[in-house]
Amino acid sequence: MTQKITYATMSADNEELNRSYEEAVERVQKALGASHPFLVNGEERWGEGLYEERSPIDSDIVIGSYAQATEADVNDAIAAAKEAFPEWDQTPWEDRVALMLKAADVMEDQQFDLAAIVALEVGKNRLEALGDVAETVEFFRYYARQMEEHDGFYTILSQLSPDEENQSVLRPYGVWAVISPFNFPMALAGGPSIAALLAGNVVILKPSNAGALTGLEFGRVMREAGVPAGVMQVLTGSGSTVGSILVNHPDVAGITFTGSYDVGMGIYKGFASAFPKPAVCEMGGKNPVIVTASADLDLAAKGVMRGAFGFSGQKCSASSRVYVEEPAFDGFVDRLVEEANQVKVGNPLESDIFMGPVIDRSAVERFETAVAEVKDSGGEVLAGGEVITEGELKRGNFVEPTVVSAPESSWVWDTELFLPFVAVMPVASLEEAITRANDTEFGLTAGLFAGTEEEIEEFFDRIEAGVTYVNREAGATTGAWPDVQSFGGWKGSGTSGTGGGGPYYLRQYMREQSRTRVRT
Repeated sequence: MTQKITYATMSADNEELNRSYEEAVERVQKALGASHPFLVNGEERWGEGLYEERSPIDSDIVIGSYAQATEADVNDAIAAAKEAFPEWDQTPWEDRVALMLKAADVMEDQQFDLAAIVALEVGKNRLEALGDVAETVEFFRYYARQMEEHDGFYTILSQLSPDEENQSVLRPYGVWAVISPFNFPMALAGGPSIAALLAGNVVILKPSNAGALTGLEFGRVMREAGVPAGVMQVLTGSGSTVGSILVNHPDVAGITFTGSYDVGMGIYKGFASAFPKPAVCEMGGKNPVIVTASADLDLAAKGVMRGAFGFSGQKCSASSRVYVEEPAFDGFVDRLVEEANQVKVGNPLESDIFMGPVIDRSAVERFETAVAEVKDSGGEVLAGGEVITEGELKRGNFVEPTVVSAPESSWVWDTELFLPFVAVMPVASLEEAITRANDTEFGLTAGLFAGTEEEIEEFFDRIEAGVTYVNREAGATTGAWPDVQSFGGWKGSGTSGTGGGGPYYLRQYMREQSRTRVRT
């Protein structure tokens, strides 16, 4: 396959790619519906009860049933991880790098089948599903390069005498928990796990039940590559059982969580109860786009469309608020409405579909509530606004891509919806737009469409967001890629101050030890 798939890839006009993907979908569909145990230190366990997962594309499709880990299972997994840690910690970093690069090769060889699972499980179109897997492959290779470029993070320091040797060494913490969401079921399970493992930690991954099969497949890839059983474990189960125990267990030394603000802040405040421990929490966004009077409005409309409606708006980076300078407002809105009306909504397994379903009925109900709020508050639905209940999509969770205007008092300007739903508002100036854009507890991504360098520099200098884009057709606020755009939030969007896939991310999975040796 010659075409490189990233989140900025606009189309897949590649016969070989499409044929390989469609063959993989056929293979994967034949294997759906099975019951799946989890592994504790390599041993199959069935926990207590099964969670049946159905596809958001069609509720008649059973993806699988997943064993739900009990408190005893979680405690056993933590104990196994703790026992495995010393040997993994002492494994030369070069060997850990080699294992992760082998896992990257295994995953790349299986990318089409893994992408087909992602598409069926959470409803991504083929480019987004392939991108989810390809990003994970890149995490393996990029973080491995980080280890190599920093010589395993061993640094020789200065001397106070000729007999003295001084080193700074970054060392792992121990048992690291990763709690991952449904929306990037491979990349957001894989990225933190890979970083933690390369750093020398041992990992327990708890994927979302809506995304459990992909999480289990990630664990299988790691086993195929040769990662020892106790070093990487995947536990399926509920947040109230598995997640809660991982957060509160004294032997869990670090945690990475991706999900809602409320849950993330609870973890951040409560995880380090006895002594400080690292909690890396990525907690969503309410991402603004600013369009100035000097902008290319066709470009802006395309960028906002892709940012707002890619994966049905179920990205923490999705474009959800647009502030447009008044002279450009009508022209921009006309173009955005046209773009929204042209979005192809349907079964995401089909090659020409851009937008698939939302994840579950709760998301559909949230969509209906948001549309009702716009109308009740005196706003207007400019495009979309309906749940799709007829035809071949009636058994899935399909809604229309929606553009609204709403008064500034409406909660649709403040609440992260995780839906294909974007609100537009006219503003008097760039200054007003930036002020409104920053008026949120979140600070994940932000976009600008403008025609002058002065406007661009003012945006970069004043916007309160960790990931920023200017004049980007491929996604006004979305589409970060490892070693291309670091991805991490400010304010209520993130706790670490570093971005995934960036040059500083890996270091937070290690702590510094200063070593002085005097030769006598």
